[in-house]
Amino acid sequence: MTEAIEEIRQNPGVPRERIDPDEPAHLRDAAGTTPPIDRYLPADDLRGLVRRHWVPVWSLPEGKVSVQRVLQYPVCLLTVDATRAMVVGPTAGLGTRELSGSGWTVGTLLQPAAGWLLLGRPVAEVVDAAVPWEALGVDAGFVGEIVGLMAPDPTDEEAQRAAIVLVEEQVRRLLPLDEEGELVNRIVDFTETRPDVRRVAQVCAEFALSERTLQRLTARRLGLTPKWLIQRRRLHEAADRLRSRSTAYDLAAVATDLGYADQAHFIRDFAAVTGMTPGQFAAEPRPTAE
Repeated sequence: MTEAIEEIRQNPGVPRERIDPDEPAHLRDAAGTTPPIDRYLPADDLRGLVRRHWVPVWSLPEGKVSVQRVLQYPVCLLTVDATRAMVVGPTAGLGTRELSGSGWTVGTLLQPAAGWLLLGRPVAEVVDAAVPWEALGVDAGFVGEIVGLMAPDPTDEEAQRAAIVLVEEQVRRLLPLDEEGELVNRIVDFTETRPDVRRVAQVCAEFALSERTLQRLTARRLGLTPKWLIQRRRLHEAADRLRSRSTAYDLAAVATDLGYADQAHFIRDFAAVTGMTPGQFAAEPRPTAE
């Protein structure tokens, strides 16, 4: 046991605040089911490298498979399960994961700045791919410690918090955050939190960057384009609106609110990424706990 784990064992209520954020990115499976997911904020000193941690735990009947669908964020993920640790690169399209049997994952949603620091190379090289922790040339011994904590009862909050501390010990070695990393964090936050940002030129103007410089920066640190950042925020918002409506909705109005020139462009973008039209998505069963 590390000192950090002992600290949590003695006082489990202090670190890693448990949260329950809205997740417009999580589309769940076609039946509307999702495993229970506990989410936690990172330690204060890691806010520039980690957005949050999440811990799904599932137990499905024999023969049943649940395919979870996610509109990805422009970041890398660090995942640990009963067998291995992986660094998962950004997914340009719709991210999916097939769940069956029983299992758990300790996941970390990293900040945009973290991918380059963790991988030691441009994030563009791992888009739509995953890299085993060992391939980064670092010790993966912490995986066994996490398994030892989680295996007895993966729903135990104390075990989850202790596992998160072990993950954070690995991420903390990336500090201090570099200036370019701080810049890319600000750029992504700007595009994600400003619904009025609909063109790449607005991002360039805000940060006094040429479009070519911005493109090179996002390719190196995110593996994605500035246009992708804006489109994905709009689709996150669209999914949230369509999912939350309990009555008939005006698709043309949704498209207009999100800055699309017309309804057809909105439908095309939504279908290209999610594999379904906005109408089909809105008609799916509402989420239920698995």
